[in-house]
Amino acid sequence: MGTIPYLVRDAGLGLRRPILNQIVESPPDDVDFYEVAPENWITIGGKSGRQFRAMTERFDFVCHGLSLSLGSTDPLDEKFLGDIKQFLSEHRIKLYSEHLSYCSKDGHLYDLMPIPFTEEAISHVAARIKRVQDILEQRIAIENVSYYAAPGQEMDEIDFFNAVVNEADCDVLLDANNIYVNSVNHGYDAEAFLKAIPAHRIAYAHIAGHYVEADDLLVDTHGADVIDPVWKLLGKAYELFGVFPTLLERDFDIPPLAGLLKEVNTIKTIQNDWRVQHERKTA
Repeated sequence: MGTIPYLVRDAGLGLRRPILNQIVESPPDDVDFYEVAPENWITIGGKSGRQFRAMTERFDFVCHGLSLSLGSTDPLDEKFLGDIKQFLSEHRIKLYSEHLSYCSKDGHLYDLMPIPFTEEAISHVAARIKRVQDILEQRIAIENVSYYAAPGQEMDEIDFFNAVVNEADCDVLLDANNIYVNSVNHGYDAEAFLKAIPAHRIAYAHIAGHYVEADDLLVDTHGADVIDPVWKLLGKAYELFGVFPTLLERDFDIPPLAGLLKEVNTIKTIQNDWRVQHERKTA
């Protein structure tokens, strides 16, 4: 069972511009928290800025960063981190998370690139995460990412991931879809990977859909419905670690809000089912 005192609860939804007006006008009861990429909102003013402020005043929010580039050899952008810190404070954001990847090399690459699974990279990335936490004056959560190549690999993905979060002493954003996608693309056992995650560090989770390029090549697009094996993997995570907050990510081909809420309710159903089972076992 996880031991982190969760800062948000139950089931969340990524807040995207196409659904902003509808959610502001009629906030759905089924969504317990929202997530945004701070890069997309820090400079927003006008009507959208006022709408966002109205939302953060009423509901719990987390931030999931896109451009901190933790694995890069470029200098850490501490000015940007200062902007992030102010944004988190201004909107009372509960938690900040980032990807275990990099997206810059002498300028932004506009894609999330894989960090080599090496001892040198562990020390490099962990030191940068520590510096981020020092500047923000709070713990952050690091997400296990999808990747399509493993340059310079010296160890398994799970060993690299666990070593980074242990050395950095940070929390984990568990992405169930990324585990499934990587398990297919790289031929490993998704449940074995899941079981090795440090449960006491899980802050919350993501679940999303992907694109099937081929039987042995899945692409993490966040542009499709969640498939049954990924839902089952989430249920397995609850079985192993207890129920933790989980958020639906949908970034492309965004359906009407009713379609998104259907998947949010699937999260809540799976959570409630595992809560009931746990209560029966401990009764």
